[in-house]
Amino acid sequence: GVASWPMAGATPRVLSADTAQRAHRVYSRHRGCKTGQDKRTRLGRVKRWSMGRLGVRTGRSIDAALTKNIRWQRSAASGPVYSPRRGDKPPGVDSRWADWILSWNHFRKSDMTSGRRMNRAQSRIRRFGRQRRGAVNWTMVAMLGSLALLGGLVAMLIRPPSRPPRVADASNAAGSAGGAASGSANGDGQASSEPLVVYVAASNKSVFEAIRQDYERDCGQRVDVQFGPSQTLLASAEVTGTGDLYLPADDTFLDAARKRGLLATQLPLAAMRAVVAVPRGNPRKIATWNDLLQPDVRIALGSVEATAIGKLAKASLSERGLWDALHARTTVYKTTVNEVANDVKAGAVDAGVVFDAVLHDYRTLEGIQIPELAPIEAHVAVGVLKGSKQGARARHFARYLAARDKGLTRYREFGFQPAAGDAWAETPELTLYSGSMLRPAIERTIEEFEQREGARVTRVYNGCGILVAQMKAGQVPDAYFACDKEFMTQVKTLFPESQAVSRNELVILVRKGNPHGIRSLKDLAKDGLRIGIGHEKQCAMGWLTQRTFAEGGVREEVMKNVAVQTPTGDMLVNQMRSGSLDAAVAYLSNAAGAGDTLDAIRIQGLACAVAEQPFGIAKDSPYPRLAERLLDAIRSAESQGRFEKEGFRWVDPTEGAAP
Repeated sequence: GVASWPMAGATPRVLSADTAQRAHRVYSRHRGCKTGQDKRTRLGRVKRWSMGRLGVRTGRSIDAALTKNIRWQRSAASGPVYSPRRGDKPPGVDSRWADWILSWNHFRKSDMTSGRRMNRAQSRIRRFGRQRRGAVNWTMVAMLGSLALLGGLVAMLIRPPSRPPRVADASNAAGSAGGAASGSANGDGQASSEPLVVYVAASNKSVFEAIRQDYERDCGQRVDVQFGPSQTLLASAEVTGTGDLYLPADDTFLDAARKRGLLATQLPLAAMRAVVAVPRGNPRKIATWNDLLQPDVRIALGSVEATAIGKLAKASLSERGLWDALHARTTVYKTTVNEVANDVKAGAVDAGVVFDAVLHDYRTLEGIQIPELAPIEAHVAVGVLKGSKQGARARHFARYLAARDKGLTRYREFGFQPAAGDAWAETPELTLYSGSMLRPAIERTIEEFEQREGARVTRVYNGCGILVAQMKAGQVPDAYFACDKEFMTQVKTLFPESQAVSRNELVILVRKGNPHGIRSLKDLAKDGLRIGIGHEKQCAMGWLTQRTFAEGGVREEVMKNVAVQTPTGDMLVNQMRSGSLDAAVAYLSNAAGAGDTLDAIRIQGLACAVAEQPFGIAKDSPYPRLAERLLDAIRSAESQGRFEKEGFRWVDPTEGAAP
């Protein structure tokens, strides 16, 4: 800028901050100002000179003159004019004018005697004066951006989690995989905001608390628990209709819950054995049954109605005629087994009948094993309640409790004898080999099982002969559903135990109206017929057909007319529909959906024409308990209806082997 020197008699023009300050310094040195007082004296002279040149006598007049000067020098520009006297913030003052105002305030503000106050005023004027109209306020932008980010994070937290895609079942004759995401209350696999409510027997309090903390840490799902006597908890679950899981001291209470329609499923956890609890060191020297029944020995026992220990002790000892003697010597009955141990610890009684695992928390007590109490054993299991509003999450926690590398590890640590459990997996995967003829009867049941359990089941459907060959080659599934027990026998070393589920019978399939007049196996030997049967080495149906021909005495005659042998009955049905065959020997279930074009002729008098379908679980499967629940689903009443609709006959679990 251009500096107008006061001594030259010029009117002040536009001064930049640097120029004004430099001019002041030069002026002070020129006039010999050695001290701050001298400088203020010289500045006062400048102020008086300026007042004289502008024709004013007071500060107010200076403001008026200053405003006029600004209006005059900015006559070509538009925008608001800043008045220093009002102290408002200039919304659009050019930096040059801010500097000029600064120079005048430097002279006018007589109270600014310190450099610090002058610098503060100078900073304010520069900060406001140098703002341009339409300039971006970056502080405000940063603040608004932070608020937007915070709002987005809050929205992500409260938004319902998205449902993971379900693995579609693309199964075919060679093999397939069906999937389902592990579920929560909505089947989405995410931890629910609502806590799980679990009823737990007092005997399992310590171990359950440890598992609950592990589960909340690992899975982020909160668990609320109510401890008490097993019978009381069962009554509470029935009356209130609330709760997700029920964990009594013995599975007999789960049987009662099932009879009342409260239980959906159950998973075994561990076992406990009855012992005599005494103070450490056994001061009463109780070692036998007679020692326990001495007149001066005070005994505590769990309530027969409310506790598992009391209920099991009475049932077992009554069978052997020992209950009355113990009942007569019992001093007090307690509502929980923990209260029995507490009485022994406090010295209120000399001995008490408790479960061995309960003593894990009582370092001052020890357990005495006596033969009369050895048969008394409680089997601990957890049940998922039907009334649970978070069925998928409840089953998830139940699997965690029953996993051999999760909950069962804790049960062993707390003195229980853990059951054989599955390996833990967030979404376990089963592999099922099954005969092709069973597919229509079980597919819907497996899909529902996947959704309910939060598991995936890979299904491989094929002829049982082909499946057996694959298993002998080393491809062993978790479970095998055979078309006939003969093909289960061939892999008995892999599936040592199996259960018959259904039966299916061989029939002769002919075109609608039976144009060739086929009534029995002998009619299949008529000249010119084209017959289709199953392949003897590839499927149970083919093996069973050959056996039926042999026992019927028509094998050689009929085999002359056999035009095709297939690994599945469905292929025979398709060829019958296309007209390439005149008759076929297949399962009745194969023709269940072809009643509009085919008729079925029963094979009379041959028991071998009936096949029995067993279900086996591999001895080395990492998920034997999950496979057992799959079998339970296949054996359910709803599944039975599907089997019968497809032409199968149902096998009652209490029924013997098929005739």
